[in-house]
Parts: sequence; C-alpha cells; structure tokens
Amino acid sequence: MRKIRAFFLWIWAWHGRHKYKLLLLYALLLTGYYFCLPARLFDTPFSTVLFDKRGRLLGAKIAKDGQWRFPQLDTVPHKFKTAILAFEDKRFYSHWGVDISALGRALWNNSTGHKMSGASTLTMQVMRLSRGNPSRTIVEKVKEIVLATRVEWSYSKDEILLMYAAHAPFGGNVVGLETAAWKYFSRPASQLSWAESAMLAVLPNSPSLIHISRNRSALMDKRNMLLQRLYAQGSIDSLTCALSKIEPLPDAPPPLPMLAPHLLERVHLANLNNKENLDGKNSICNSSLDADIQAQVTNILVRHYDYLSNNEIHNAAALVIDVETNDILAYVGNIPDPNKEHQGDVDIIPARRSSGSILKPFLYAAMLSDGEMLPQQLYPDVPTHFKGYTPKNYDGGYSGAVPAEVMIARSLNVPAIYMLNQYGVMRFLHKLQQVGMTSLDKGADHYGLTLILGGAECSLWDLASMYAGMARSLNFYRRYNGLYDNRAYESIHFLAKDAITEANALDKSRLQASTPLRASAIWHTFEAMQEVARPGDENFWRSFTTSNRIAWKTGTSFGFRDAWAVGCTPRYVVAVWAGNANGEGRPGLVGVKAAAPILFDIFSALSASGGGRQWFGRPLDDMQAFRICRQSGHIANEYCQQVDTMQICASGQKVAPCPYHQKIFLSKDKQARVHSDCESPLNMAVDTFFVLPPAQEWFFKKFHLVDKIVPPYRLDCQATAPNATRRSLAFLSPSQQDLKIYVPTDLDEEKSRVVFEAVHKGAAGSLLYWHLDDEYVGSTHEFHQLGLNPKVGKHTITIVSEEGESLTCRFEVVGKE
Repeated sequence: MRKIRAFFLWIWAWHGRHKYKLLLLYALLLTGYYFCLPARLFDTPFSTVLFDKRGRLLGAKIAKDGQWRFPQLDTVPHKFKTAILAFEDKRFYSHWGVDISALGRALWNNSTGHKMSGASTLTMQVMRLSRGNPSRTIVEKVKEIVLATRVEWSYSKDEILLMYAAHAPFGGNVVGLETAAWKYFSRPASQLSWAESAMLAVLPNSPSLIHISRNRSALMDKRNMLLQRLYAQGSIDSLTCALSKIEPLPDAPPPLPMLAPHLLERVHLANLNNKENLDGKNSICNSSLDADIQAQVTNILVRHYDYLSNNEIHNAAALVIDVETNDILAYVGNIPDPNKEHQGDVDIIPARRSSGSILKPFLYAAMLSDGEMLPQQLYPDVPTHFKGYTPKNYDGGYSGAVPAEVMIARSLNVPAIYMLNQYGVMRFLHKLQQVGMTSLDKGADHYGLTLILGGAECSLWDLASMYAGMARSLNFYRRYNGLYDNRAYESIHFLAKDAITEANALDKSRLQASTPLRASAIWHTFEAMQEVARPGDENFWRSFTTSNRIAWKTGTSFGFRDAWAVGCTPRYVVAVWAGNANGEGRPGLVGVKAAAPILFDIFSALSASGGGRQWFGRPLDDMQAFRICRQSGHIANEYCQQVDTMQICASGQKVAPCPYHQKIFLSKDKQARVHSDCESPLNMAVDTFFVLPPAQEWFFKKFHLVDKIVPPYRLDCQATAPNATRRSLAFLSPSQQDLKIYVPTDLDEEKSRVVFEAVHKGAAGSLLYWHLDDEYVGSTHEFHQLGLNPKVGKHTITIVSEEGESLTCRFEVVGKE
C-alpha cells in the first residue's frame, strides 16, 4: 500500500515539475482532436437520377466511379431505420459514437476466442465508409473510435444515420439505401415492406449475400432473424412478422428504367458543369414528365420507325406539353437506336433545324393581331419574283388569288411571301422573338423573305414553346376576363413544381392589356389550322363525333431534310420532328407523310387516356362585328353585293375596304365598256364587277365560276381609255422588270429556249403579237406562251393585243459567268 501511494506521489510531483509541457501537450491533443474531422466526410460522385412528376423512376446514370449511388435522402424511412437500429446499433441514440458495453463484450469475446466481433456502432461504420473501408486492424479501430466520438459533436444522430443510409454497400456496385430499393424492388425506400426493409438492413453487414444463385438461404435466415427481433421488441405485431417471413427474396435485379435517356443525359451534363453540386442534391431531377405518357410516345415513335426506315429516315423526336402548366409531359429526343448506327443518342429537341413552313401560322396571327389583314382576305397566288427570289408552291400550281386562311390550310408559299412582304421581315422577326423563338440571332437582311419558308433555323423546343404560348394566351384571356397573363410565352420546362397551384393563383401584377398576339387573332389562327388536310383516315375526322379537334400544321425544309408537325388543343401541344440527324435528305421526307402520322397517333393516345375533346372558346371581348365582302374577304365597300356579317378581330377595322368590286360604265346594251370621252353619260349603263388584276384573274377563273366578266372597251373608246382602266395584259414570265435570266446549255451545246408567258383578259380566242427588241417574232392564240432564244445581253419583250393594247417588259440574259 505504501508503494502504491509513493508511486502516485511521484507522478504528482513529476506532473508539477512538467506542468507547462503537459499543458502544451494537452492543448495539441485537443487541437488535433478538434481538427481531425475533415470538412466533408464524403467526397464521392453520385448517379444522375431522373423521376417523373409522381416520383416514378425514369432513368439513372451511373456515377463516375462506376457505382450506382443515388444522392442522399432527406429522411431515413421509418421501417428501415427501425430495422437497421435493431440489427446494428440498438443503443444508437444513447451512446456518443462508441458503445462501451458492446466494445467491452467484443474485447472479451475476441480474447477468449468465443466469437469475433468488431462492436462497430453506426457512427463508427460511417467513419470507416468515409475513409474508403481501410483494413480492419487495431490501429484503424482506434482511429474509428476517436473519429466517431468527434463526429458526434458536429452532426446530429439523424444526420449520421442519413450518411450511413446513403453510403452503405448493398451488394455489387449498389451503394446506398435508395439505390438498393430501386435496384432490387423497383420502388423508393419509403414504400418498402417490413420484409424488404429487413433484407436491406442485413445486407451492408454481408453485401455478398445478395446473389441470385447462391447464399439465398443464408440471406433469408438473417432477414427472418431480424424480423423476429423486431417482433420481440414490439416494432411489429405477430401477423406482420409471420407474413413478412413468407415474402420471397427478390430475383435477379432488373435493369433500371431508361424511359427518357435524352433528358437524363441533358440533366447529367448540366450537373457535370455544376461545381456546387457537392452533396448530390442537384443530381436528382424531379421532372414534370409523366411516365405513362413518356412510354406511350416512345412506343409510337418506335412503331413508326418501321415505315420511316423503309425510306432511310432513321430519326424522330417528339414533345408533349401541358398547356395549363407549361410542363413537358413527354420528352423523346430520338428513336432508340440499340445498334448505334443512326445517331440515336443525338438529342434532336434542342437542335436547330430548318423551319420549313411551320412558322406560317405566326405570320397569319401577327397580321390579324396588328390589323394588317382579315381572315378571308384575298392574296395573290401567281408566278412571282421578289428581289432575286422566285417562290413556288409545293404542288407547282397557282390559284390566282386565295383567302389568307387558305394559305394556312393548304400551306401555300406564294401568298405567304406576299403577306410577309406586306408585313415586313423585321417586324415579323421581332414578333417571333417576342413569342419565344431563340434561334433568330441574325438580322432581317440575312433572312429576307425566305424567313417564312424555312430560311431560319428553329428547334423543336422553341416550336413547342411558341405554340403552347399561343394556346395558353388564349386560355388565360378568357379566364382573366379580357386581360393577358404575361407568363403565357414563357419557355416550356421539365422541372416539376407546384404548377397547378401557381397557374390558378391570380396575381394581378402579371395581368396586362397587351400581348404579342391578340386572343382573337390566335382563335382565328387555330380555326384555320383545323382545316389543314389530315393524313390517311384522319382526313375523315369530321365524320366521327369522337374525333379530336386539333389545330395543326406541318413543315418541310428545303432538300427534304426536316419534316415537322405541331398540333394544339386547349389541353395539349404536341410537336414532332422526323428526319436524319446527319442532315441527309430523302424524297418522302415531308411533314404530312413523315411527322403528321406520329402526331395524330400521339393525340389519339392522349385522348384515350382522358385527354378530352374540348375546344378553345371564342374571345368575344376581343372581337367586333364587320360587314365582310364574301368574294374578297375585305370589309365590304358600297359595290359588294354578297355581304356577310362576321365577328373578327377588332383590329381589323384598319384594313382597307374591298378594292376588287368596282363600278363600271357600259354601253346601253352592256356589251362593251365606255367612258365619258366616247359616249354621253345619258347613254351609259352602270354595273358592278369583281375585278382582279389580269394575272390573278387568269388563274382564278380556272378554279372559280365568275358570274360577270368586264367586257372590253368599245372600238371607238379604246384609243382614249385611261391606261389604268384598259389594262388587260400581264406578263407571267418574266414576272417583273429588269429580271436577270440564266439560260442553261443543253448536252449538244445548244442554248435552251426561254419560255415567255402572258395572260390576256380580252375576248376568248383573241391573238397576241410578240416582239423581241421591236422585231416581230410570232403570235399566240388563247394560250399565250412563246419559246425564244435571245442572246446574252439586255432585251425588251413586247406583246400587243388585237385591240391595240401593248405591254413591254425589260429583261437581261446572263451567261454562265
């Protein structure tokens, strides 16, 4: 006893002599203990995970280290939490990182050889996982103990449990509870049963047990043992325990879903560039997609691939938009291509492609909205030449003059060029940018009049967003009693949010009186788009009461490289592209054949799933009743005989009255036209006529029955008739003054002949006499075409009618240079 007392006295004396050194040592130890914990326990990469709006897994991309590791959960599900604590660390919430009683028991068992035990708490296991699972030695165990006590200072128990659930191994390259739940049971961890949660609780202790052909009985025994323990501690009742024990183990893990691979890749690339995504939270994308609609649209594109591939068309893409919320419900960036032969991995949706005719409805709506025209107003449809550009209709024919709404229904190019020339390229360019077209990064001079026929590039994303904006604007106008919501033309999005609540919340600060496109203009545009001829059996849609009313439009780019189709209803917008990702054109690659059938199949699927068949309401607050000339579509003038009263855009009051119905003075027998210089007013008769310019009238009469034709001037009145009123001649080719014509050379080195064409409104069977540079070269009868071979240089071509009227046009023949 004295010796022991002397020993402690010596220690105390030694401590007194070296107390400052010891204090320094203690300070260093405490400092080291404080800073032994790294700022971030885990610096591991996460998988990119994509969910639909109901929390269903759409796809995942493996982490950079080759592990399937979903980002950390917000909370550990109750069943797994209860099971893992019962199996691994029942005193987890009472110890401070180290379970002293379990550690003492492990030391005793290990020293006596009864049972090898590590006595690791969940906190100690977290530290081992964060250090890369080092070898299990006494030194490493001491480090774990020290770090475990330290980590309890900085993190709550629930945070430590979350880290364990996110980084524990669950067999193979499956890391983390949520990953294992989806991998083995195809649902989130929060929806697992007690048997499934218990199986996952025992796996991190022995992850090699999860194998389809071995160790299944051992895994079953461990799971059932844990279930019995849960029953014994009162976490589950006897029935739950019994039923859980008979649940089978999962079979071979199925592959994770891959329903939206292109959107998944888009999200993944964004995360790679996000340097703030340290905890992996941004690696989870809760999207607005609907897994059912996504699967349906994908299957439709795959089904159409058989037809498309027969013409060597190998790619297609589609978007489905919820008009109410602007959510993307389906995002199919391309047809799945398992053989990787045709660039199926390329996401077409954000790609810029030639727009073709798909922008025509926006020009139509813009002109209606700005009071530049009326829906049925006539526009020329004749051979035309604009500043070096000669547009032609797709079918190669001409109608003379067509209503503006027919330009939409038949997708006519020549009237569209006349309309854009009237409206102005710069104005239209600005209007497209206002409604969401982001690819217009050049000036108006670059695009020119070809802007309306495919001279600009557009993406499927922008296209769907722009048409959805029109539908939203029209819906909101009626909802908000004649005011517009400034969110209507916001870009579509694929991120889930409380969109329904936001859409229904009336925020008066968002309401405004003006908008890029007026509601009435959009309504008329959608009415015109309904008349576009549908493909195949869909063309008889009016015969069936169950048919969908769809405003839709197609587009085909120059060289048959891109086929577009877009359709609108009050609830959905569907946009489709078909073609080849490498830009190769194909003869049958046109919108109505390649893209439109896909569009209507998608709408049929949406309708079958409860899409509805409602239609846009007429925005009467933005309309006004006008007296409209039935023949010209203009506001009726005093000479229009057939007049309809129509509700059209209120801005239409700015449109000029009908210019085609005129008062004509005739001889008493009404057989000839006269004027005051050759006939007494007392001997004149007056009548009204529908008078088109000569070129337009010549084509117009082929397709329309004209009741009355203005007779020619009486012979004694022709010489003194005003030029403006006697003009009955027009050139079709050349179509304008000072046109430059290139004449190609045939194989026999002979120059090809230039075909000149004119129209004459005179009496049937009349002659026209042709002169080239004042030299007579021939005459034509009824059909006025003449082939000539003028030399290189400037020339004039003159035609003279039997009545003495003449018309001259200048042109220039240019050589190969």
